Parts: sequence; C-alpha cells; structure tokens
Amino acid sequence: MKPLVLIVMDGVGFSKTGLGDAVTLANTPVLDRLLKERPNTRLKAHGSAVGLPTDDDMGNSEVGHNALGCGQIYSQGAKLVNESIESGKMFASETWNKLVGNCRSNGSTLHFIGLLSDGNVHSNISHLKQMIIKAKEAGVSRVRCHILLDGRDVPATSALQYVDELEQLLASLNDSLFDAKIASGGGRMKVTMDRYQADWNMVKIGWDTHVHGIGRQFETAADAIKTYRAELDVIDQDLPAFVIAKNGEPVGKILNGDSVILYNFRGDRAIELSMAFDQENFTAFDRGAVPKVIYAGMLQYDGDLKLPKNYLVAPPEIKNTLSELLVAHGLRQYAVSETQKYGHVTYFWNGNRSGKFSEELETYKEIPSDNVSFDERPWMKSAEITDDVIAALESGKYDFIRCNFPNGDMVGHTGNLDATITGVESVDLGLARILKAADAVGATVLITADHGNADEMLEKNKKGVIQVRTAHSLNPVPFIIYDKDTEYVIKPGEYGLANVAPTVAKILGLEAPECWEPSMI
Repeated sequence: MKPLVLIVMDGVGFSKTGLGDAVTLANTPVLDRLLKERPNTRLKAHGSAVGLPTDDDMGNSEVGHNALGCGQIYSQGAKLVNESIESGKMFASETWNKLVGNCRSNGSTLHFIGLLSDGNVHSNISHLKQMIIKAKEAGVSRVRCHILLDGRDVPATSALQYVDELEQLLASLNDSLFDAKIASGGGRMKVTMDRYQADWNMVKIGWDTHVHGIGRQFETAADAIKTYRAELDVIDQDLPAFVIAKNGEPVGKILNGDSVILYNFRGDRAIELSMAFDQENFTAFDRGAVPKVIYAGMLQYDGDLKLPKNYLVAPPEIKNTLSELLVAHGLRQYAVSETQKYGHVTYFWNGNRSGKFSEELETYKEIPSDNVSFDERPWMKSAEITDDVIAALESGKYDFIRCNFPNGDMVGHTGNLDATITGVESVDLGLARILKAADAVGATVLITADHGNADEMLEKNKKGVIQVRTAHSLNPVPFIIYDKDTEYVIKPGEYGLANVAPTVAKILGLEAPECWEPSMI
C-alpha cells in the first residue's frame, strides 16, 4: 500500500470577488501547476456543507476539520445552539435552571462573558439576547455582560454596532426589579480568548478585567471603544481591556454566589477561561481571590477533560470517524501542525476527542508556534512542518500522514495583505518539498483546505467603500490529487469537505461506513 499524505492549507480558497486575493497575488508555481495538470475540484467549506444553519454562515477550522475527519455532516456551532434555543431545550435544561436558581436564591448576579458579534463562528449576539430575556423571565434580578470585541469574523471596526444593539436591549428590559449592564470588555486578540495555551497572559488580563474589575475605567463601552481607537488607531480585535465603572467603582465584579455563563459555542478559545473557573488546582497564572460561583459554557468545550463541568447545549456525538476506520484496519497515522492548528488535526479531526483511538497506531506532533503577531513572521512554522512531514514519509512507518499549514488563515486574520501573500508563498514552498519527497517514496498526496480567508482580504461595506476584511470567506477550497504513477479521475458533481474522508478510504482500498458522504473518485 502506498503511503497517503493529506495537506490542509488552512484559509486558502478560490476568490469570487478578486478583492484582496492574496492567494492569486502570491507567487505559487506549485499550486498553479497542480491545478492545471492534476485531477482537482472545488469543495464547499461553509454553511450547510459543514452543519451550519445557512449558506450565509462562514466555515471555520473546527467544523471544517470535523467534516474532513468524519466524512459526515453534523449540526454544529450556531445551528446546534439555535436548535436548542428554538425548541426550548436550553431553558429547560438542568444547567440553566441551576444557574438562574442560584441567582434567585442568593439575590446574586448572572454574568455573561463572550464574543459580541453575529459572526456565527465563536458566538452570536442573538443567543446572548435570548438568554438575558429568559433570565429576567426566570426571576434573575441582576445581569452583567463582559463583552469581547470581534473585528475578525465581522467587519474590522463594527464593534459599536453590536454594543448599541445590546445597550438598546438592556435599556428596554431594565426596571425597578431588573438591572442589566455591560461591565467590562476588550478586543478578542488582547483579552481572554487565547487558544492552545499559546499566551496565558491574555487570559489573565481577561480574568482580572471580568472577575476583579481591574483595568482602565470608562463610563460606557462606547466611550472605551472611541477613546482607544483615537489613541491607538487599532481595529476592534486589538482594543485593550476596559472596565465600566460608576464613581470609581466597577459595576460588575464577579463575586461569591454569582453565576457565570461563557456564551461562546466554539471551543478552542473558550477552554482556557473555563480551566481558570473550573480547576481548583489551576496554576497557569495567579487568579487572586477566586470567587465561588456556578460556571457554565454554552457547550462542553472538551469532552475528554469534561471542561467545563456545566454546559447548556450538548455537543454533537461524532461517530464513525476516518481515524476509527484506519485503526480498525491496523493502519498507522501521523498528524502534525504547529500550536495554532495542532488541535485541529488531532482533537477536531477525531470528532472532538482529546484522546487517541489507538496509542500504538496514532502519532501526534506539535510544533510550538511563535508568540508574535503572525504578520511579523508570516512564514510561521511552515518549514518545520514540512521537515516533519518529510521525515515521517521517509521513515516508512506511516500509512496516512496529515498536516495543517496555518499561514493562510492566521496571517489572513491580521488583515495585512502583503504579509499574507508571503504566508501563502511559504506554504507553496512547503508543497514543493513534500511532493518531491512523495515522489521519492512513491506516496500519494491530497491537497485541500478547511475554509477560505487569504483569498478575500478586502470587501465593500454597505456604502460601497472598500475596507480590510479579516474574516473567513464563503469561497470554495481546492481538492487536488497528486500521484506520479497512478491516474485518478474525480467524478462530476458538487462536493464538500465531508467528501474527503471517503475519498481517502477509497484510495486506501477501504470500505467506507454507510453513513458517510460518497467518495469523489
């Protein structure tokens, strides 16, 4: 059996608009040649293809790798939460009733922490609004919102739009028996929302801001945003932390007896704050006096670690993954990426499982990411990932090797077009080296992506003015088959990310589970 390599070029899609298309602007001789000479097609990587509510919903790396790794389409993220809210299941749950019951019994505060936007990647403001309304109906007397500003999955300077929307709701609900306010906040790339334990100081800043009310004080969130923009000239995701105060006293510290909900539904940037609230032996940073609260996440962000203990919506139970199929046939797997996407080729690929299906047959490798803004080093760890894939190929130990190059996504999120072009070119260089190594050992190589980003880094706003875009795109992504000896034919049809796993199985001569999408060959 030939070894098979799957390369995920994270955030590399096909532009429909041509605006800020770093993929086309980049010098990518290898990718260009493959698209001309080798069997290839375009995969849908957003909306219904990855289990999201509508085709207006952009894909993301988590649901993308779920679909790539399991060959099926599960209700995900916003869709999962939407279904729970619409059915009333969330508000009938044991966790919801425990949270609001605690506040009623103690006359205490219900706190909401999360990303304030309708980007539908990490959160949706509509979920927050529904929960605040239901909290008042349930007899909660005081609510505080700790808002993280987006500018990444939505326009880069749209924060005031969402703050105004939330403030209007709170004003309509407030009366002599109900008191709801925004209490703190900050940009998502400066405060709270770190992932993969890359920068614990972000989480500490968030903890101190949300829990202890430590930070620069403002009268309103809008004042904070306007002041920081004038002083620092940065986009929403990079705004520093702020605390809302009255007469010098924070309006929303988290105190003993309170309830706290992290309303993000996506797990990667929710795990660390959940650890800080849930783990008694937490040591990543000094939390100071830790209030005794009931804490819950929108979802359980890590099923194996049971984190958090309390959650409002049960995650999809993803079964019959590609890794399970390979393990059942005794095939050896190798997965590698740098820190920023390591969890995607392992945890999310394996159906939201931290553990392996087989310690003997699965090998993981994490290459530590640089702790800098990715537009400063847009090549990231592409050379090291390439070295590692080549070493795995040359070892002859593995039947299936998968890797993720994060450059198109992580550099794309900075909004720096020139840097993203360099990032895409770095990945192309990695492709060249891997294909050469594959030829030497007689391996097959599949090249795809989990969603677009670098392909659309500019957009027209509602007034027709072109502005920087930092969000994922709704564009299709490539799927290419490279084999110097064997000719493959991709069947005509429309395909999505979930068609990749059955295609891998077909190439490896395995029979796919009946629940999978069809193979493309």
